[in-house]
Amino acid sequence: MKITEQIKQPIQQEMELFEKKFQDSMTSKVALLNRITYYIVNRKGKQMRPMFVFLTAKMVSGGTVNERTYRGASVIELIHTATLVHDDVVDDSNRRRGFFSINALWKNKIAVLVGDYLLSKGLLLSIDNGDFDLLKIISVAVREMSEGELLQIEKARRLDITEDIYYEIIRQKTATLIAACCALGAKSVIEDEVQVENMRKFGELIGMAFQIKDDLFDYTDEAIGKPTGIDIKEQKMTLPLIHVLNNCTKKEKDWLINSIKNHNKDKKRVKEVIAFVKNNNGLSYAEDKMVEFQQEALSLIGNYPDSPYKDALTLMVNYVIERKK
Repeated sequence: MKITEQIKQPIQQEMELFEKKFQDSMTSKVALLNRITYYIVNRKGKQMRPMFVFLTAKMVSGGTVNERTYRGASVIELIHTATLVHDDVVDDSNRRRGFFSINALWKNKIAVLVGDYLLSKGLLLSIDNGDFDLLKIISVAVREMSEGELLQIEKARRLDITEDIYYEIIRQKTATLIAACCALGAKSVIEDEVQVENMRKFGELIGMAFQIKDDLFDYTDEAIGKPTGIDIKEQKMTLPLIHVLNNCTKKEKDWLINSIKNHNKDKKRVKEVIAFVKNNNGLSYAEDKMVEFQQEALSLIGNYPDSPYKDALTLMVNYVIERKK
């Protein structure tokens, strides 16, 4: 059994019901919109976000979920999908998860409008049901994701990112959404703010580890058979590179920055940069940091009673740093 199926097992029924409710939450009177949302629903990914919502809800409540949990998971997916549709327009990207993106099939104008539609559907699903506490958790996440993207754009031009700024960028860009899923799962079933905050922090730490793992794929050959160097080509500052830049001689630093700024399309030069980062402990440093985040996340759920949901979340945390793609 694949590890993702193993993680899903204790919430199999909830996930099946969720898919139906999620589909219903997208419906519109406009045929074009229904065609597009049908296309979106049928090319879904691993569904990690709703899985986090249901697993945390069931772990903190001792095994129960309610209508608020389903609505919360649907709102997260609606708003997350909206941001992905908009991202593809911003990045001028024609593919997502191996499928054509919405903007590739239906043009930018329609993609932007579909993103807006999904966003408003998400907001209204919460408002119509009085889930203002859940809506607040999600809205903060959306604001932070936008800020994180803009912070990265602002800093990328100068290539002088410190480790602290890097953590702030990935906390906002990646970790904040997983944090929102876990906080929302807990908040949908219990009132205890201490536990809700605990689960938010748990999700944030997993998100940090997840992003560092993504950074490492650029340098390691396990995912696709060869290091890609895509981040270097796009001048993205990731942890292995930041660590090496901050710990090498001025001459080496000048060469690295010049390579990334002016020779990032030169395959040979990109390979040299990858080799330099590897040889100067960039990868092992990033791996150690990733494991620190993972261990801290696991310590936050340590005190919960043993349950299939806690086991699945532990599996999920380990999967995040052991995954091959």
